Amino acid sequence: MVKAYPEVSEEYKYAVDKAKKKLRGLIAEKNCAPIMVRLAWHAAGTFDVKTKSGGPFGTIRFSEELAHGANAGLQIAVNLLEPIKVQFPIISYADLYELAGVVAVEVTGGPEIPFHPGRQDKIDVPEEGRLPDATKGANHLRDVFGHMGLGDKEIVALSGAHTLGRCHKDRSGFEGAWTENPLQFDNSYFKELLSGEKEGLIQLPSDKALIEDPKFRPYVELYAQDEDAFFCDYADAHLQLSELGFAEA
Repeated sequence: MVKAYPEVSEEYKYAVDKAKKKLRGLIAEKNCAPIMVRLAWHAAGTFDVKTKSGGPFGTIRFSEELAHGANAGLQIAVNLLEPIKVQFPIISYADLYELAGVVAVEVTGGPEIPFHPGRQDKIDVPEEGRLPDATKGANHLRDVFGHMGLGDKEIVALSGAHTLGRCHKDRSGFEGAWTENPLQFDNSYFKELLSGEKEGLIQLPSDKALIEDPKFRPYVELYAQDEDAFFCDYADAHLQLSELGFAEA
């Protein structure tokens, strides 16, 4: 299925290329890749295929959406990106937030993810409750991602981004990292899931659902064994997520 992306000017493309370089420097300097991926995810993951509302259109910059429980702490990422937005005013917030997520994955050793500019900023904030709840299991994950139009493979592949970052008690109620190196994008999240809980590392109910559910588990086993397969499927799933509601198919 080929998508028709909106046309953007050469000036806009040039600004995106320059902003990408600035983002690489910022993310390397601040070690903020995990929160940039989370920002991009949470911005896009509110999309609903039935109502065509929500999605990666910059509304997460508004205090109303940042106040949603699932977005606790994301004000940090919004603030870090504001100087780049000021430097490149032609770029929409919508594009900037998704570009930051793509760059964060690449900077930490993950796959290269295609980026197509042209998202327009919107002002209608989606209602709360469209993002995954880490305390719930497989049925909840399928329900939430189903509203985005994503299936089992995408759910497991996208969960693999938990190889980056850690939980903070004051934001999620949980504390700890999923992997030994939370600034390295690799397949260790899946290896840790299969090896069982370890002192100092965390496995949330939504993580455990991936190995307890008979349809999710084969993907976990594949990605734990084959990092190239994970990277390929993750890049596809991240691209889909970042383009929910964007461009004509």
